[in-house]
Amino acid sequence: MNAEVGGTTRHVPHQGGEKESLHVALDRHRDVVLWKLEGLAEVQVRQPMTPSGTSLLGLVKHLAAVEYGWFCETFGRETEPLWFDPESEDMSVANDETAERILAFYRRARVAADRAIAETGLEEVGTAWDGRQVTMRWVLIHMLEETARHAGHMDIVRELTDGAVGDHREYANS
Repeated sequence: MNAEVGGTTRHVPHQGGEKESLHVALDRHRDVVLWKLEGLAEVQVRQPMTPSGTSLLGLVKHLAAVEYGWFCETFGRETEPLWFDPESEDMSVANDETAERILAFYRRARVAADRAIAETGLEEVGTAWDGRQVTMRWVLIHMLEETARHAGHMDIVRELTDGAVGDHREYANS
């Protein structure tokens, strides 16, 4: 499976601005999410590996949905219509949902989220799905936490799948 990850991991700038630093940190974990699918067959990325049904592809689907939700919906931006219920079906992968479809969904969500990040100030306030008023700074921090958490889950699921370990490409199997 080709998840189309760049060859070199970006690093958070040592003297970068707050928004740039948060965005690069998020991108590092987004890239790990894609990298964890590289080299695997469709059956492997779909395979539930925990009693709760966690699969690599299900985690990518979930992350795509929350990228759209937090970055786009919160700040009044358009999102694509979802073909699944994000409240109950975002972690599961239906038989008609291919890896190609889910990966394309994740790529589109990242592009839309990146546009929202670029065009929204850190102090701008949006309304979250639950009615809370949140700033773009809060959303960036929340999504950095969310993506890093699920990238960690993917580390474990990938190791259970084929033994591959590592948190970034240059540290693979070390």
